[in-house]
Amino acid sequence: MPGLPDFELPDLRFVEVERLVPHEQHDEQRSQPLVAVMRSDGVLRNPPVVAPLEDGRFVVLDGANRSTAAKLAGLPHLVVQVVDYHDPDLRLSIWNHALLSFPSGAIEELLDELPELVRDTDDPVHARAVLARRDAFAVIDIGDRALTLDAGSDLEQRNRVLNHVVDSYRNRTSYHRVITESLAEAQQHFPGVTALVVFPHFQRAEILELAQCGARLPAGITRHVIPWRALRINVPLERMADRTEDAATKTAWLQGWLKEKVLARKVRFYEESTVLFDE
Repeated sequence: MPGLPDFELPDLRFVEVERLVPHEQHDEQRSQPLVAVMRSDGVLRNPPVVAPLEDGRFVVLDGANRSTAAKLAGLPHLVVQVVDYHDPDLRLSIWNHALLSFPSGAIEELLDELPELVRDTDDPVHARAVLARRDAFAVIDIGDRALTLDAGSDLEQRNRVLNHVVDSYRNRTSYHRVITESLAEAQQHFPGVTALVVFPHFQRAEILELAQCGARLPAGITRHVIPWRALRINVPLERMADRTEDAATKTAWLQGWLKEKVLARKVRFYEESTVLFDE
């Protein structure tokens, strides 16, 4: 169509909410308020990012809280951005958790309450080597020593205990999500950090397996860096709530709606890395 850009727009579609499968837990403190925000705004600003599964469902790579909010709101359909999970430009990395003002003694007391957890004390450098070999599912660096955490070889069991570990401190202290695996570096950026929880680097096949078997990683661990990320699409909520049309019909409307935005020069592409200060 004349006037359209010479790059391909993101793959945006309406899909049935029941076909969305998360790979991580949603944050209950964020999901419910998001329902009120969507209803107040009357639009979906940023669509969840999903990848297709072989059974016709979609694994939610980013946007577990938004997809959960859509389910809580009773929406039959949700606009999502569909990506190819095998795209080499799509990157999967990890957020680590820098715990604030949480003494090591309190951490160990919490871990003592988890009977399935296998815990060992190690040198921080060697502990990270243990994590790299996947002989542990997490390491907690507390400065002079590190705690290696494990729960056997079964993927679902390890994931279940990992959730218990994160839940044990999530409701008792604040933490920052950080990319660094260095406790000293985290302390430079965030005064008050007393411990760093370091997670393994998951593979894409593990994310798919967890989603398909119904297991969930803790919220705020996986980090998908999506090329051509669609933001601020502002699709009307009434379109998603409408039960008189199916997902295919709504998607056809969406494609025309997006083309109108392009022709009206309301779509902008930022090729460079972008930092936003109004989130």
